Amino acid sequence: MLHWTITFLILALVAGLLGFTGLAGASYQIAQILFVVFLVLLVVSFLKGGLKGSPR
Repeated sequence: MLHWTITFLILALVAGLLGFTGLAGASYQIAQILFVVFLVLLVVSFLKGGLKGSPR
């Protein structure tokens, strides 16, 4: 998930440098959405792992 976020962010930066503002804006928004989804899944996984307790 984080890999796709970085990919779209790099695409947005390159497109912005080359003057493709529409593509840059769309790629940046996709990167933002993927990053938020990544953070939500990360928090859920931490909470799920924390609720189980540590194995002994």
